[in-house]
Amino acid sequence: MSYGAVEAVKGIDLEVVPGEVFAFLGPNGAGKTSTVEVLEGFRRRRSGHVRVLGEDPDDAGADWRSRIGVVLQESAVEPELTVSECVALYAGYYPHPRSVTETLDLVGLAEQSGAFCGRLSGGQRRRLDVALALVGGPELLFLDEPTTGFDPTARRAAWDVIAGLRQLGTTILLTTHYMDEAEFLADRIAVIAAGRIVAEGTPATLGGRDRDRSRVRFTVGAPVAASELPSDLSGATVRVRGTGGVDVEALVDAPLPALAALAAWAAGRSLEVGDLEVSKPTLEDVYLRLTAAQP
Repeated sequence: MSYGAVEAVKGIDLEVVPGEVFAFLGPNGAGKTSTVEVLEGFRRRRSGHVRVLGEDPDDAGADWRSRIGVVLQESAVEPELTVSECVALYAGYYPHPRSVTETLDLVGLAEQSGAFCGRLSGGQRRRLDVALALVGGPELLFLDEPTTGFDPTARRAAWDVIAGLRQLGTTILLTTHYMDEAEFLADRIAVIAAGRIVAEGTPATLGGRDRDRSRVRFTVGAPVAASELPSDLSGATVRVRGTGGVDVEALVDAPLPALAALAAWAAGRSLEVGDLEVSKPTLEDVYLRLTAAQP
C-alpha cells in the first residue's frame, strides 16, 4: 500500500483463523490502519492478494458487508434517538439481524435502552458502537482502539464484552495501543513496524518472550558484594541502599534452582531476603524491543 512515494505497507503476510481474537499492533505510521482499511474494504490496495471471508474486499458486495462488523475509533450516532431505536435502525440494514434485546444484553446496555444516545457517557457510547457493529450478526468483527479514553473500570467491562464475543464464535481483529488489553484478549498477536510484520505469535511467545531469561530482584539488609552471591546469580548487579543494605538484580535461565541457591545462601549467613520478585519481560517490553529495532 503506497501513498505517492511513501510505501506504507511493504508486502505483508498474515492469516486470521475463524473464531480467534487476533491483535494487530504497531506504532503510529507503521501501516496498521492502512492494512486494516484494506481488509475492511474501505481502501484499495496497490498490489497483493487479499481474501476476507473468502472474498476480495475490493470486489465484495452487500452480502459480504453484511457478514462483517466494524467499530471505528470515532463514530457519530443519532443523538435524538434512544439506544433501542438506534440499534433497531441499524438492524434494518442487515438481512438477518440479531434482535435488539439480545444485542443490548450482549454489550450491557439493556438498562439504557430508553436513554437518548446524545446523553450517554463515553463508556456507554463505546458500548453502543459495539452494539451497532454486532446487530447484524457478523462473522468477523474489526475493533479499532475500542477502549481509548476509558477509565480502568470501563476498560475491564469492555474486555468482558469482547471476551464474550469469542464464546459466540465471532472472529475478531483488534487494534490497540494497550499491551495489557492485547495480552488479556488476544489468542495471537502480530506486530507491524515500518510497513512490515516483524513478529507474530501468542502473547506468551511473541518475539521469543518465552525464551527470554527471567529477572530475579530482591533486597538484602546487609552489605553484600556481587562476588559473594551464589553462582546461580552470577552477573548480578548490586546497588547499595542508604540504609546499608543492597538491591540485587540478576538474569537467570532457570529461576527455581537460582531461588533454591539464594535461600540456602541467605540461611547460611542468617540474612533476610526481602521484596523478592521473579519476572519475565512484559509484553510491552517485547513490543518496544521489536519496534525500536525498525527504522
